[in-house]
Amino acid sequence: MAMFDLVIRGGTIVDGTGAERFTGDVAIKGGLIAQVGQVTGDAEEEIDASGLIVTPGFVDIHTHYDGQATWDQEMAPSSWHGVTTVVMGNCGVGFAPAKPDKHDWLIQLMEGVEDIPGTALAEGITWEWETFPEYLDALEKLPRAVDVGTHVPHGAVRAYVLGEREQPGAVPTEQDIAQMAQIVEDGVRAGALGFSTSRTVLHKDVNGVLVPGTTATAEELVELGRAMGRAGHGVFEMASDLRREWNEFEWMGDLSRETGLPVTFAALQSIAKEQPLDEQIANMRAQNDNGANIVAQIALRGNGIIMAWQGTVHPFVLRPSWQAIKELPWAEQKAKLLDPAFKARLLAEPNDYSEVAEDTREVVFALTNGWGLMFEMDEDFDYEPPQDATVQARGTAAGIDPQEYAYDMLCRDGGKGFIYFPILNYADGDLEFLLPLQHSEDTVNSLSDGGAHCGTICDAASPTFMLEHWVRDRKRGARISLENAIKRQCRDTARLYGLEDRGILAPGYLADLNIIDMERLKLGKPWLAFDLPAGGKRLLQKAEGYVATIKNGIVTFRDGKWTGAAPGGLIRGPQRTELAEAAE
Repeated sequence: MAMFDLVIRGGTIVDGTGAERFTGDVAIKGGLIAQVGQVTGDAEEEIDASGLIVTPGFVDIHTHYDGQATWDQEMAPSSWHGVTTVVMGNCGVGFAPAKPDKHDWLIQLMEGVEDIPGTALAEGITWEWETFPEYLDALEKLPRAVDVGTHVPHGAVRAYVLGEREQPGAVPTEQDIAQMAQIVEDGVRAGALGFSTSRTVLHKDVNGVLVPGTTATAEELVELGRAMGRAGHGVFEMASDLRREWNEFEWMGDLSRETGLPVTFAALQSIAKEQPLDEQIANMRAQNDNGANIVAQIALRGNGIIMAWQGTVHPFVLRPSWQAIKELPWAEQKAKLLDPAFKARLLAEPNDYSEVAEDTREVVFALTNGWGLMFEMDEDFDYEPPQDATVQARGTAAGIDPQEYAYDMLCRDGGKGFIYFPILNYADGDLEFLLPLQHSEDTVNSLSDGGAHCGTICDAASPTFMLEHWVRDRKRGARISLENAIKRQCRDTARLYGLEDRGILAPGYLADLNIIDMERLKLGKPWLAFDLPAGGKRLLQKAEGYVATIKNGIVTFRDGKWTGAAPGGLIRGPQRTELAEAAE
């Protein structure tokens, strides 16, 4: 009988701790890593990893698979990019707790905030739950290619307690807050990894109504955080505009010190944020110097909207001619868009801003006029593009009006061209400001939004981008080491959420691994698929170079293709590892 289930031989091991890489073997038995180094025993299966890197499975802590996880075992696109663990329920949106008369409301909230087709959610979700613990039970029934953990989402909690009173500006009573706190405590005790909220004007439901957390008081938020403290674990996660008068860092610091739990927030360069990113980081560190544990979630590239005729947004969405055809089938739209007379008429029209809310007008104006901020996405697109690659610059160089140049870009490839608009994190025209943050213990690599922004963003590929761009190919500044990159995407993200059983290649840890050909690693061009329930659309992006991904000792992906294996399950609460003795 074989000593091990699987042995990976002769790979370059990057173990997730930040230690220097080394050549060796990894032996797996019973879903755990049994030996790392020189393995002499035999195995049921061996994989030759010569010339390849062997890493822990990637842990992605900022996703929105709350609906998809109830019906989809493959968990693409995150699983295509070496991710073996996802944490969802971020930004205060999710589907539990849920009273039967609030199902549509929760779907509209998710659709508005995260751009997940409501029709897909309505068809895909079976609503086998009402309470949050019942939602966890439902998640536990479906095996997947990855492990999933989740937050208790503020929006759902507020809707459950306030019912029809849940409106922007609604002030809960003390009894309401006590009831909400009990739901959060019960959810965390049942296995939620934390609580999440959103406080940004960019987050609205499909009807343009602000999400519940935006107008919540600091007192309400702290009380819900205290509920986690009573349960004894959990992360308080938040997306916020960080308005100075809100003093967010002050109450985040107080909450963290009082409960002993981490508070984490989305740290971005944003026109919706009053505080520049360096001010956000400085305010966080002032609190941490005073005993708090606040962690900034950083993205590794411009948080970019990918614009396409069939996507959710493009620069011409407010032109009357587009409005007249937006509901037509794609074949009819395409015929119109490729018609020179239609093009000339649309380009001559002004944008109609009459229906645009005042608090998002600046963003929408940039979306429809920001030719100096937009870039064409070609086959070998560099996500750190120079200014001479903008629509403005290329149009001027070609002697064409930039708006016409953008129109022609979208019409390429039979009307399937893409324009990249890094609306966040690209104010400097490069990514240099992120370099020091990738060497900081108070930041984590995050904000992939896997499963969300289906028609606008495809950042679930972030782990691949990190390796391809930041470790191997970056031309416009210094790169980061492979060892640091792997540590940040594995150990650091796992530790923040108390998942101490993964993220490191050592005996006793979960056998979650990637085998990667760094020379071949390459992000593919995004495409729009219509494969969600009810034909819902989503932007997808694959990668070359993933030789194998392994979850709980089972090979889930070989050469980028799902094997059909689904060894992943639901994570309930923090995971501690009692390190097993190395097998003899």
